[in-house]
Amino acid sequence: MDISVIGSGYVGTTLAACLAELGHDVVNVDINEEIVATLNRGEPPIHEERLPDLVSRHVLETERLRATTDYAAVLETEATFVALPTPSRDDGSIDLSIMEAGAEQLGETLAEKDEWHTVVVKSTVVPGTTADLIAPLVAETSGKALGDEVGVGMNPEFLREGTAVQDFLEPDKVVLGADDDRTLAVQRRIYDPLTERYDTNVVETGTREAEMMKYANNAFLAAKVSLVNDLGNICKELGVDTYEIADAMGLDDRIQRSFLDSGLGWGGSCFPKDVAAIIAAAREHGYEPPMLTAAVEVNDMMPERLLSLLDEHVDVGGKRVALLGLAFKPGTDDVRETRSAPLLRGLAERGAEVVAHDPAAVETMRKAFPDLSFAVADSPEEALDGAHACLVATDWPEYSDLDEEFDAMANPLVLDGRHCIEPREGIVYEGLTW
Repeated sequence: MDISVIGSGYVGTTLAACLAELGHDVVNVDINEEIVATLNRGEPPIHEERLPDLVSRHVLETERLRATTDYAAVLETEATFVALPTPSRDDGSIDLSIMEAGAEQLGETLAEKDEWHTVVVKSTVVPGTTADLIAPLVAETSGKALGDEVGVGMNPEFLREGTAVQDFLEPDKVVLGADDDRTLAVQRRIYDPLTERYDTNVVETGTREAEMMKYANNAFLAAKVSLVNDLGNICKELGVDTYEIADAMGLDDRIQRSFLDSGLGWGGSCFPKDVAAIIAAAREHGYEPPMLTAAVEVNDMMPERLLSLLDEHVDVGGKRVALLGLAFKPGTDDVRETRSAPLLRGLAERGAEVVAHDPAAVETMRKAFPDLSFAVADSPEEALDGAHACLVATDWPEYSDLDEEFDAMANPLVLDGRHCIEPREGIVYEGLTW
């Protein structure tokens, strides 16, 4: 099947490469010429496990994937996925201006096409956006009748950074949202190669329900993490090992063990943005969601609690402090809402001289937070050398292997925010919630 994907950010690039892996011929449309050139060299514009192999193979070998800046490329395809950014406003609501511009340009392009075309919203948008905004825009600018000449559906993504390719190719579920039978049938055809090779759950529903399923998923998981962190804070005060408690809780099949790892909390592009957006949507309709609001409050306090533990042990004013990890999670260079940012601000307020290490996210951290000052170490060992404290903010696998490297510290104080360092004699070890 010939498919176009508008947008080549995290979701768009992963989607395009994985659709090519399923056997479709895919063209990625983006207005950024540099990104298009990068893709056409067979290189992904983002850091994500397994993606370099997929992009390289399907651009250079199978030739099932290419990129262009020309929207006219959609005319050669049967379906178009819209995977454009929906950034947060100050009040947490999502800014749909990029989506609107993309829908208008897509519609104007489709005005030249005689055959039926299916448009599928892939971006995360609040319920009603597809049916009430994007579909009418495409219909109006294309001059086509919805349901007769053009269909607009919704197919939410459930990708985790660091495992996005696996999440796409081996999903827990595939949600197909449509308000007409033909749009739903086209989405089925797109995903047939996946469901034939991998046994998964396929949920067919309306566009509003499909939109809400993404928010419900992420809001639940964020709240689960905040709840275990709240319990972890209590356990810390009572001298109880939170992880032993979590292991036992996870044996209950009503709870399960996933997302019960307490620590610095959640960040990234999904949980903070999606929770804020659904809270804002609720408030817009007159409802104040107390549980989700509390989940955000607990999450926001966790970096400060780690800094408070630091204060109990040492005054870091004028002293070297090692910060291990800048990305919001391992396996990615994404620093959006990373817990390292409030740690860096807190260390700066205390007058510390911070030396940070991250195997992937140094450059993105510099770009995203130009106001934050820190030196960069080429290795964890270099960061630790002469440090009076070490704060662990990201659980990269290489940090779990550290042992005698802590001996080079001026003061072997290790404050672990991710439960990834093994306590041993010779270091002063503090876990955030254990």
